[in-house]
Amino acid sequence: MIPRFGRIEVERSLSRCVPRIACILNPNARDGLSVSQWDKFEPALKEAGFDIDLRHTEGPGHAMDIAQSLVDEDHELVVAIGGDGTVHEVASGLRGSQKVLGILPIGSGNDYARAHGIPTPKGNKFKDMQGAIDILSKGKDRRVGSVRVEGLPAPEHPTKAAPSHFPCNDEPEGAGNLVRWSFLECDAGVTSVVNRLKDEGQFKWIRGQAKYTALAIKAVLFWKKQRGKYSIDGGEQIDVDLSGLFCFSQCQTFGGGYRVAPGAKPTQGHGSLVMAWGLSKIRMLMLMGPLEKGKHLGKWGVTMESAKRYELDVSEGEPLFVNVDGEAVITTPVSMQYYDDQLTVRGANSIPNE
Repeated sequence: MIPRFGRIEVERSLSRCVPRIACILNPNARDGLSVSQWDKFEPALKEAGFDIDLRHTEGPGHAMDIAQSLVDEDHELVVAIGGDGTVHEVASGLRGSQKVLGILPIGSGNDYARAHGIPTPKGNKFKDMQGAIDILSKGKDRRVGSVRVEGLPAPEHPTKAAPSHFPCNDEPEGAGNLVRWSFLECDAGVTSVVNRLKDEGQFKWIRGQAKYTALAIKAVLFWKKQRGKYSIDGGEQIDVDLSGLFCFSQCQTFGGGYRVAPGAKPTQGHGSLVMAWGLSKIRMLMLMGPLEKGKHLGKWGVTMESAKRYELDVSEGEPLFVNVDGEAVITTPVSMQYYDDQLTVRGANSIPNE
């Protein structure tokens, strides 16, 4: 028999051995299906031995504030529960600290989780939920970079409030600008129109990748020509027809699995810059199939190169929306600068392209 005081010490020792994790749940992720998915994850996490501190987000940006408030707490992990938008906010709040980000992907896109080898749901089913939980328990921690994005904030829409400044993102250099940090990718052109249409609630009844495909078709059909200029790594400005898209990425896929930057990985130490400018509407539509499969490079002048800085502005026409990790929060003129050593992420022992 263990003496009374000895038993108390054993119990305290055991309690210290139980991994304590903070879970930040977006109840609106995957059009509201995240709550029912969490009801399945929670008992499985407890079965795996985790002590759970659950926090719910209450609106856009709230996960940033929650995550930042947890930086100095004693949780082993801060787990983002949702899609790429939730992961972006939690990562932004943790950026610059040594706190480890975990991911339980139950959103629509889940591309950042995919880049770290974490199992993702297919349709409304999560066939390898246990695999995602196992990575939280026994995965590998990787230190990754991030891209600082600065530009004008996107205007307010009846269905979408104008984005706000959050202290974790640092102060902008230009008056009236907004700063966000990208961990997945930034893009503009027809792809950013797609996300603006999504924010406006169009094709809301369609889920997953099919929604992005339907939105892309509409975005191309209603595209209006405009001209702009860009520069790479501080080089000369190049004039271009902005019909098409660019993507400045640290990961291979976005938009729910489209292989836009084939071979990219979050540990590569730079951005992968994909450009497809000067395309006709027919070619923009024809590009969608190859883009999904990663077979678009070299077609109609589509290029990909390594870069650490990218700047873009519009010289003729309306400003372009710029997506940051799937959210159309900034408009041109915009600057993007890659910085290494910004965040620790727990992923699979082996990740794509590593």
